[in-house]
Amino acid sequence: MSAAMPAAEPPAVEPAAAEPPAAEHQGGAPRSAAEVLAWSRALVDPGLRAVVDGMPDEVRAVTAYHFGWLDERGRPVAGGGAGKALRPALALLSAEAVGGAAADGLPAALAVELTHNFSLLHDDVMDRDRTRRHRPTAWSVFGANPAILAGDALLACAFESLAGAPSAWPPAGHAPAEHGVAKRVPVEGVLAEGVRTLSRAVLDLVEGQCADVSFETRTDVDVPECLRMAEHKTGALLAASCALGAAYGGGTPPQIGGLRRFGARIGLAFQLVDDLLGIWGDPAVTGKPVHADLRRRKKSLPVVAALASGTAAGGELARLYLRDGPLPEGDAARAARLVEEAGGRAWARQRARRLKAEALAELDAAAPVERPRAELRALAHLVLDRDH
Repeated sequence: MSAAMPAAEPPAVEPAAAEPPAAEHQGGAPRSAAEVLAWSRALVDPGLRAVVDGMPDEVRAVTAYHFGWLDERGRPVAGGGAGKALRPALALLSAEAVGGAAADGLPAALAVELTHNFSLLHDDVMDRDRTRRHRPTAWSVFGANPAILAGDALLACAFESLAGAPSAWPPAGHAPAEHGVAKRVPVEGVLAEGVRTLSRAVLDLVEGQCADVSFETRTDVDVPECLRMAEHKTGALLAASCALGAAYGGGTPPQIGGLRRFGARIGLAFQLVDDLLGIWGDPAVTGKPVHADLRRRKKSLPVVAALASGTAAGGELARLYLRDGPLPEGDAARAARLVEEAGGRAWARQRARRLKAEALAELDAAAPVERPRAELRALAHLVLDRDH
């Protein structure tokens, strides 16, 4: 396996030398990342519950269980939650960043959260994961087929959500002006572009998942193709979250493109951190068993970087890892040590930091409104600093 780790990426705006302090906007200081995520969850949850309530009986219970609202017997769960709400937060803030209101981006926020959960339901079935968010996965409770069908229903509802929007764009008071005349875009154009954007993100996600599955039986996976897999599997939907929010908020094509690139880079950084947590994360925090990825011999980015390192530890890891069957826990713990000794952990952290710097430069180049800009930056920092 080649020791070369860098992969070709789309050209990035040069990161700024220093990060300017966040300014107050509309009389209030920017919120913390935790406050933004709580706000995002509060905005999208009513819509998510309405979507699930309108589903066929056969999949409603499965979906409500997956979101954490009901237990396996259909009883309400106190304090049940449906995850971090990062993707809807990106959509809502992107709408605000281009001068729209959060409400303008709500159809996009619902669509990307529904799509994300479609992918989680299917991913758990394919990976045979039995735990998510500190409870048994939906397929392990209800069976694989009901979980797959629930995911299908969520994806259908995601596209339906894109249609729940105002009659024209941009919203009044936020339209870019040309010769003193505000331009308003027919609703059909925004909806059509929204459907194309989400469709492309789902196709990219499927391509990435196909690659991830194929890696399980291959011994020749290199870092560039592993990065491409992660860009498709994770980066595509975060990029679409930002692009859809910006489009629904009335953004210009340069603004939408800049926010899309911001989301793509944050998405790849997110996957790098996710892979690190899959090896070294605390199960009490992540809600997943320790060394789960290693026991499945998953070709995650730190593992592939270690295998490609050309080091003695990388060679020992290859002899241990590139065999058939799940790794026993003792061998999985040893593999984790070898990945670190071969430089895979340090490489993943460094690459994630570089991607964050590129993402923040793309965000600044999109000339966003100050308060949502500061809050998008806070989310970017959270991606690298999170523990689950």
